[in-house]
Amino acid sequence: MTTVSKEIRGEIAIITVDNPPVNALSHSVRQGLSDHLTDLATNDSVKAIVIACAGRTFIAGADIREFGSPPKAPHLGEVVDQIEAMAKPVVAALHGTTLGGGLEVALSCHYRVADPRAKVGLPEVKLGLLPGAGGTQRLPRIAGPANALDAIVSGRHIAAKEALNWGVIDTIADGDLLDAAIALAEEKISDGPRRTGDMKIDASKYDQAFFDGFRKQVAKQTRGYYAPERCIQCVEAAVKLPLAEGLKRERELFMDCMANPQSRALQHVFFAERQVSRIPGISKETPRRNIQRVGIIGAGTMGGGIAMNFANAGIPVTILELKQDALEHGLKVVRGNYERSMKRGKLTQDQVDGRMAQFTGTLKYEDLGDCDLIIEAVFEKMSIKKDVFAKLDQVAKEGAILASNTSYLDIDEIAAATKRPGDVIGLHFFSPANVMRLLEIVRAEKTSLDVLATCVDLAKKIRKVGVVAGVCHGFIGNRMLSPYGREASLNVIEGCRPDEVDAALYNFGMPMGPMTMSDMAGLDIGYMSRKERGREAYETRAYDWTDRVVEAGRKGLKVGAGIYDYDEGSRVPKPSAFVQTIIEEESAKLGIVRKSKSADEIVERSMMALINEGAKILGEGHAYRASDIDIVYINGYGFPPYRGGPMYYADSLGLKAVYEKICAFQKEAPRWWEPAPLLEKLANEGKSFADFDRENAR
Repeated sequence: MTTVSKEIRGEIAIITVDNPPVNALSHSVRQGLSDHLTDLATNDSVKAIVIACAGRTFIAGADIREFGSPPKAPHLGEVVDQIEAMAKPVVAALHGTTLGGGLEVALSCHYRVADPRAKVGLPEVKLGLLPGAGGTQRLPRIAGPANALDAIVSGRHIAAKEALNWGVIDTIADGDLLDAAIALAEEKISDGPRRTGDMKIDASKYDQAFFDGFRKQVAKQTRGYYAPERCIQCVEAAVKLPLAEGLKRERELFMDCMANPQSRALQHVFFAERQVSRIPGISKETPRRNIQRVGIIGAGTMGGGIAMNFANAGIPVTILELKQDALEHGLKVVRGNYERSMKRGKLTQDQVDGRMAQFTGTLKYEDLGDCDLIIEAVFEKMSIKKDVFAKLDQVAKEGAILASNTSYLDIDEIAAATKRPGDVIGLHFFSPANVMRLLEIVRAEKTSLDVLATCVDLAKKIRKVGVVAGVCHGFIGNRMLSPYGREASLNVIEGCRPDEVDAALYNFGMPMGPMTMSDMAGLDIGYMSRKERGREAYETRAYDWTDRVVEAGRKGLKVGAGIYDYDEGSRVPKPSAFVQTIIEEESAKLGIVRKSKSADEIVERSMMALINEGAKILGEGHAYRASDIDIVYINGYGFPPYRGGPMYYADSLGLKAVYEKICAFQKEAPRWWEPAPLLEKLANEGKSFADFDRENAR
């Protein structure tokens, strides 16, 4: 197949890239562009050139199939330099998503026209890299350093209208895109090329204070990441240096990022996220159920948030509550969420009204009878869940999917409350459900394959990362959270202050420490769960002190006091002398001689517990892949993506070293530190979790 073709219409040559599905910059595309440009450079009958793409998008970036392979000439930098150096005007015709190397190709063209729905961007930072084919040097010259910093450091997609305002696009097509590009090319024959390298930046406007201010502005979002600072340094080079020298500096910093472990970790996350929807036994031919209307039971924080996901995707929602005031309050909260988005400029009033029009409120179970999917989001107690599903069994139509949003409970037991267990599945949304990307799709023993396939597809439709998990207490994420939290609490009772534990794990890269997270979630939730399970089910030393905190009326942030103190109206945690007294009393009661620990020791304990539990889940078959566990923990619990997820992080440490460390902990606490059989096996064989994924790929 020819991936790059050429057509001549009068004085205009049209070079068309056709490399489905996204016209990636594979070697054949780079070679084809270079060959045609070389040929057209000496064709006197051609006065201008248009570069366009077939299919649904302009060039959307590099070819991921070439990741990890030695680069093959012509390199992209050589191709874009060749485009910019052309003596005839070159126009890029942009549609779909013009990303990464695709935008670098477009920036090297002399003029750009775009479809009104087009988007552009330089997302390399999300892979721990920076644009390495001139993007960091050309974009500041065209769009200005401030806009370039915004685009390059965030990696976000920029809509055509905004790109037009920046100067990245010269015109937005009114009608056929190719016709508009040809017309622009004809118009620019007399003007000739407008080369980016000839553009000047007024360096006096962009001094050190400007760049330091930007660093401060993005510090929170870029905390712990390696590539963003190098991106900023590249834009600084664009301001201070001629194009040729700036390109050289860009190359140096690109190679610097390539050599950093974060790039490999972030590329692992990129591929892992695309792998999660590949489920053994499911193919394009697997039947799916048609989801036209969704029912939600519960209009509280979770139920309302879950419902918003479907309304956002244009799927009507019937939301059930037991009392009218609870229903009205829930819908009021939903509207408030949309209106806040409107105030931030993300929605229009018409869009808010349109999304609210998708909601129908009811107090009667019978009104759920026309729903294709019904999700319960009620109190986390098995007897209540079973009662709800027994009622649904009576009112739901044949073929409706019945889903539970439970965080921990046994989906098989819930399914047994119905006469249709094949229709039952777990859909565990994370709070806030309208924001968090993760959706754990819990496959019960009797869940039908078409139900599972439908929910995997539906996750994408509502813009969630859907990861399939098996039935076990807490599924993947919350099951792993338990030993992680246990070790954090043990560190406190053994001698660390809560804020020391939080600081260590925050500095490791977590969005917040486990004590702060417990306060935010509500300490009473874990307290009630422990009371229901019984003391034999958990490490009492770790939680007796937190139980005393709850029994003192300190349930967390929601009441203004938990492990930490909070000033009225503030979410900022402050160390509590009252709680510290409880901790020290409990340590003395247990005969513990309190001894502080280093940050590394604190992190090691929690990470080893997380990894070991993940290995147990994987070995028991409750996750298809180790990389699925990584995606759960990154998207649901804020594990730093630049560390690749807990299982990838374990591989980076070496499984033999991880196993030996866990064995050492086992000597201290045999019950809680039994090494996962899979971890022991892989460590003894000198293998990794990545090896396990490759060997078990199906």
